[in-house]
Amino acid sequence: MQTAKITARAHTNIALIKYWGKKDEKLIIPQNSSLSLTLDHFYTDTTVQFDENLTKDHFSLNGKDCEATKVSAFLDLVRQKSGLDLPARVISVNHVPTMAGLASSASAYAALALAASTAAGLKLNKTELSRLARRGSGSACRSIYGGFVEWQKGHDDQSSFAKPFIEAPTWDIKMIAIVINAAKKKISSRFGMQHVVQTSPYYPAWVESTEQDLALIKDAILQEDFVKMGTLAEKSAMKMHALNLSADPHFNYFEPESLEAMQAVEQLRADGIACYYTMDAGPNVKVICQGQDLETILAKLKQHFRAEQLLVSAPGPGATLLERN
Repeated sequence: MQTAKITARAHTNIALIKYWGKKDEKLIIPQNSSLSLTLDHFYTDTTVQFDENLTKDHFSLNGKDCEATKVSAFLDLVRQKSGLDLPARVISVNHVPTMAGLASSASAYAALALAASTAAGLKLNKTELSRLARRGSGSACRSIYGGFVEWQKGHDDQSSFAKPFIEAPTWDIKMIAIVINAAKKKISSRFGMQHVVQTSPYYPAWVESTEQDLALIKDAILQEDFVKMGTLAEKSAMKMHALNLSADPHFNYFEPESLEAMQAVEQLRADGIACYYTMDAGPNVKVICQGQDLETILAKLKQHFRAEQLLVSAPGPGATLLERN
């Protein structure tokens, strides 16, 4: 028996109000709610087919065979839900550097959730897909939707999922990813979060202040107040990285060029250009700006970085099926 071969695409998302720390490591229940923007430039295409002729799961990423342990654990969730007890072949292509702090795991597991569940015959709604994607990577639950997305932390598997906030923003928002280092990061997000939760004396204050920031940024987005939104996003990112510096032992994801990028953005602001930076678990800096200022900002950044390091995105769509055969 072979199932249909299903291909799905999901885009990355960048959190404006960060999630950093789990309440439940196994179920990936976060300590705080978060809010993100799905991007059009970065995405993952994943094809899944269950096949009785296979003796085990096979996984390839960007044309290379890879260890399938994590993918198999995720597929086990799909097999459990569907009652389908067959190995699968998973072919994934990442149009985003892997494990470099550019949210490749978000797009990867969102695409895998949609492709695998569809191939297994499940007809999950978006809330159910979001819950499933969360089990692979927390931020993947947000990539089920486009535009601005809120992940409500919940308290268990049923109550922790993402929901759309504004799926199709009408204002001209851009995000410039400054790719400083696309190599695999030395400290994984999962380990970094766990270490911070266990050792940072400031962690309780992070959880409390993040809930306040979430309410404020939702209001700013509804009002299309770009300055307020950008200010809150930048503050959230820096508070997250401050937690890493306060852990014991401390660690960080910064590289010299990360600081150079942040200083360039701060200089642009001093010159009257509204733009703000955010960073996830990696050295790459994302600049949030408005379309009207894009060329001015790019010209400034090209004084510090090569043109190919500057990747421009706009709000992107949610996860979609591409092919069935």
